[in-house]
Amino acid sequence: MASLKTKALTLSLITTLMAALAVPAPALAWGKNEQNFTKGVVAALIAGAIIKEMNKPAQAQPLPRPQPVYQPPIYQPPVYQQPPVYQPPVYQPPVYQPAPSVYTTPAAQAFNSYSRNERLRIQSTLANYGYYRGGIDGSFGPGTYQAVTTFAQAQGRLADLNTRGGAYGLYDGLIY
Repeated sequence: MASLKTKALTLSLITTLMAALAVPAPALAWGKNEQNFTKGVVAALIAGAIIKEMNKPAQAQPLPRPQPVYQPPIYQPPVYQQPPVYQPPVYQPPVYQPAPSVYTTPAAQAFNSYSRNERLRIQSTLANYGYYRGGIDGSFGPGTYQAVTTFAQAQGRLADLNTRGGAYGLYDGLIY
């Protein structure tokens, strides 16, 4: 359809050109030979355009795709070398390990080696920083341990609590 429209447009353009060229020109400027030459050139251009339009390759239409053919699966039973044999599970008795106590940690041992006044000062400083919320009694318990580990983690020194020397360094920073 598009090529038919293109051919019709080309033909109307050619007709318009021929009519425009056929307009009478001044008598001295256009002689019979000039008019025939111009008609020949226009005719050659028209013929070339028509031939060129006809030699254009046609738009390729997509080939229809073949519909897939359903092939049902073929069942093949499993092949066993020998039939499976049930093996009852072997009982493994549980291994109990006591949970580590906060009282046996290097942090607790270092804390308890300070004097009572120094331990009170450590708990007061932790409370002032907002880490300790228990009673300031100078004894090491879960609240003091939680406050010390949270403070050490905030300072980037949590690994210091794994050794007694590291815990001393952390506590000295809280006291002095």
